[in-house]
Amino acid sequence: MAEQLLDSVRDIAEGQIDFEGQRLADQLSTLSLSICGAISFIVGCLLQDIKLAVYICLSGTVLAFVGIIPPWPFFNRHPVKWLPAGTGLQ
Repeated sequence: MAEQLLDSVRDIAEGQIDFEGQRLADQLSTLSLSICGAISFIVGCLLQDIKLAVYICLSGTVLAFVGIIPPWPFFNRHPVKWLPAGTGLQ
């Protein structure tokens, strides 16, 4: 029981994502950081408050990191099937 729990925690901590997951993470990071940058720019210009603009941009960056940096399971939907060891060309 404890070993199964430890194995599941170890799988989560290893950070396995596939190539499609890497592409998705790149697109999500670009989109979310662009949106928070545009919103902070617009709010900063309209209210003439650079401090608020910086806070909006930093909070958007933190939210993007929380959503993208951990290896969420949807980043590993298409795992790569590797050949077993020792079955290569000889």
